[in-house]
Amino acid sequence: MKGNFEFRTRKSNRSLWVIECIDLNCSWRLRASKIVPESTKFVIRKYVGVHSCSLLNRNANHRQATYVVIGEQVAPQYVGVEKGPGPKGVQTFARTELGAQISYYKAWRGRKHAHTLIRGSPEQSFHVLPSYFHMLEKLNPGTVTRIEVDGESRFKYLFLAFGVAIRGFRYMRKVVGIDGTFLKGQYRGVLLVATAQDGNGQCYPLAWGIVDSENEDAWSWFLTQLKEIIGDTDELALISDRAPSIKKAISTVFEKAHHGACAWHVAYPRVAEYLENEVGFEKWSRCHYPGLRYNITTTNMVESLNSMLVNARDFPYVALLDVIQEKMSKWWNDRRIVATAITTPLTPS
Repeated sequence: MKGNFEFRTRKSNRSLWVIECIDLNCSWRLRASKIVPESTKFVIRKYVGVHSCSLLNRNANHRQATYVVIGEQVAPQYVGVEKGPGPKGVQTFARTELGAQISYYKAWRGRKHAHTLIRGSPEQSFHVLPSYFHMLEKLNPGTVTRIEVDGESRFKYLFLAFGVAIRGFRYMRKVVGIDGTFLKGQYRGVLLVATAQDGNGQCYPLAWGIVDSENEDAWSWFLTQLKEIIGDTDELALISDRAPSIKKAISTVFEKAHHGACAWHVAYPRVAEYLENEVGFEKWSRCHYPGLRYNITTTNMVESLNSMLVNARDFPYVALLDVIQEKMSKWWNDRRIVATAITTPLTPS
């Protein structure tokens, strides 16, 4: 392929593969057959690697440069990274590494195929999700996972809270920010996040969920699972934007906790009238708030988590959860190392 010489298949079956140059007068050819009849591996039996045809037969728009071949070759560049090269980067790779000129659309399909090879397909993700959650619970004591399906046993919602986060929440201020961000994979959906803030002012992710959309049913289900791990007391404050679905869900699920509005989401041209009559002082003003929200007036801590996953939001669900699990493990470990080195009751910052 690098030499831009194309080939054609002369014979192909379960035990034999013979290819030759598209110029019938050229001597280049390759013959491969199974090692033994019952094997799945082939061995090259004969190979003539020199082309005797004219250089005019070379073609940069190589017929063998299919999106599958491109995807297989570029796939290693997506291992261990969240983003990797985009379609234009794949075009450059094909030109410099394979000597093939490919269209943007073929590069896009090759990139998608590479993603499937490395991260699996969305369908595979749904299939292995129960097993994945089982292993998370087994290897992370105290971890809570939930999968909700519809009447036809099709995926509907999921919920994940790591055991270490659940155990540590008892030492945090009881202020939890909740928000959602849309996913960009084949089946879309919305990623829901609930996070607190530790004594050092850092994000303390509590729970993660994936639902179909930000509607009242989805939020009610997610908050019901969240309530099981953090409880419901009048000391608890839930901070969110002013989406009606969140407001209704909180009032239904949490009977004792107090709901506060994010200060960034109460901007309006007629500010004074809006804040007094439509929002209510108790939703955004710290002095009027009936509970304790301390200095946490926005959902920025949730937005930070959403930004952290901006490149992983088009992954299949299990691959996305893998990214979350990897980042959370690193965070907990890094903070544990810092915490064990502290000799005073005060936090580092």
